[in-house]
Amino acid sequence: MREVDVAIIGAGPTGLFAAYYAGFRGLSVAVVDALPEPGGQIAAMYPEKLIHDVAGFPAIKGRDLVANLVEQAASATPDFLLGVRAERLEYVDGKPLLHLADGERLHCGAVLVTGGLGSFTPRPLPAAAAFAGAGLAYFVPQPTELIGRDVLIVGGGDSAFDWAAALAPLASSVTLVHRRDRFRAHAATVAKVRELPVRIVVNAEVTKLHGDAVVTGADIAVRGGAAETVPVDAVIAALGFTADLGPLAEWGLTLDKRHIVVDSAMATNLPRVFAAGDITEYPGKVRLIATGFGEAATAVNNAAVAIDPAAHLFPGHSSDGT
Repeated sequence: MREVDVAIIGAGPTGLFAAYYAGFRGLSVAVVDALPEPGGQIAAMYPEKLIHDVAGFPAIKGRDLVANLVEQAASATPDFLLGVRAERLEYVDGKPLLHLADGERLHCGAVLVTGGLGSFTPRPLPAAAAFAGAGLAYFVPQPTELIGRDVLIVGGGDSAFDWAAALAPLASSVTLVHRRDRFRAHAATVAKVRELPVRIVVNAEVTKLHGDAVVTGADIAVRGGAAETVPVDAVIAALGFTADLGPLAEWGLTLDKRHIVVDSAMATNLPRVFAAGDITEYPGKVRLIATGFGEAATAVNNAAVAIDPAAHLFPGHSSDGT
């Protein structure tokens, strides 16, 4: 059983900033995430997406934001426990005991849940149900791996158009297929992609993937038109994802649908359990990365007082000691 002041569940932007801030407060930190690398949803789904609403950065790629947050968190020397899920919570000597899926246990001064949308699973591509070969992906961690390849993107949301914009300069060809003629993606992104060498096929669906060891082509059926087979060697199914709280839903937390209800201290209804970021709910909640950063600092400061009632809620500014 490992002793730690704060166990942070979720290694997305909010969790990474919380790790830094806990270190700033002199607390030991462990960061737990079911994904194999830090960065959460941004690292898994939008590493090349430009983010414009993080203070101090007119625009920054998701990948670069995560790298900066990991570097910032390193000052706290956190233990990253990645690729493992937080399963069960109990209390020992009045403090949370967190059970992980690999059997490890964390005896914590406090727990901070920063799990974003919770556990997320990509929606499958129906046409790929019988396809066992390689070349089908739901996320693209390294766009450079698709240099010179014929890429088919399925979907009409932000991720589909973000990948189209990112891959157009790299791939030999990019085809985007969507089942409707209207898109969920931001209008500016759609307009940008329309100016790129990207073929957009609407009112259509991919009905079959060809290939044995790797994908070699795809059948596209256009509503009211002729079907065609296009040569492709990479398919990105950007169809969105489903999310749920997983085991956290069984902890006895007060929930509003799939969000954790917190008060102004970012405290949940469970003793010494706090939450911050997109996973939280309270009146007036706005789900932005910038909001999550502020919530992380609020949660850590209140957790510090829960751990040591003699501690000050406000520790001063980070620049005070420089």
